[in-house]
Amino acid sequence: MAAKLQMIDVWKSFGANAVLRGIDLEVSEGEMVCLIGASGSGKSTLLRSLNLLEPVDDGLILLDGTDITDPELDPQPIRQRIGLVFQSFNLFPHMTALENVLLAPRRIQRKTRAALLPGVEALFVRFGLADRMGHYPDQLSGGQQQRVAIIRALAMKPEVMLFDEVTSALDPELVGEVLDVLRTLKAEGMTMILATHEMAFAREAADKVCFLDAGRIVEEGPPAEIFSNPREARTRAFLARIL
Repeated sequence: MAAKLQMIDVWKSFGANAVLRGIDLEVSEGEMVCLIGASGSGKSTLLRSLNLLEPVDDGLILLDGTDITDPELDPQPIRQRIGLVFQSFNLFPHMTALENVLLAPRRIQRKTRAALLPGVEALFVRFGLADRMGHYPDQLSGGQQQRVAIIRALAMKPEVMLFDEVTSALDPELVGEVLDVLRTLKAEGMTMILATHEMAFAREAADKVCFLDAGRIVEEGPPAEIFSNPREARTRAFLARIL
């Protein structure tokens, strides 16, 4: 199967600090890839590079075979195709959940509220928030806010979704409801890349797991292989610390 999204020898530095060091990654249509590794290993920068929030220093990023790292390229249409959900919810506190979700497609895609409403309301229903559309962020739990943030990204109708530690700011009892959303998206065939500390979820749900260390993908493979029989000493040491 042809790659939906591909990174070829991608490098990124902040000053003298090389954060990505020759990343090669291939993600097929409908695949869920989980990135694991310690904080500072490069997972967030990798995701931000895919969404063009961070320009890379070298290498290629291909979306459906087309290089999207060209500095002459307008990044906005690419970002509409590759949604990114952050650890922090970033919802506007003075706007209801519904208004938060409608904002980007109205401004960026120039669609009317009336045209957007049926599809957006359907997303709220789908993810169990139909009765929360009129609530403000401070009236929602952390798990509900994160689900609204995911709905906001989905309202742009992306082809690929990136998730950067979307459960790490949540109380443990709220993590499950967000992971259920990710399971739903996977079942519907969404192409996804997740940076996550939820090892049980990665083991259960991922098609491929990539272990990052010091800006490199040290090892990648099916979850059963990575978690049960890792080849690399650094992978074994990381998993021994956290499992």
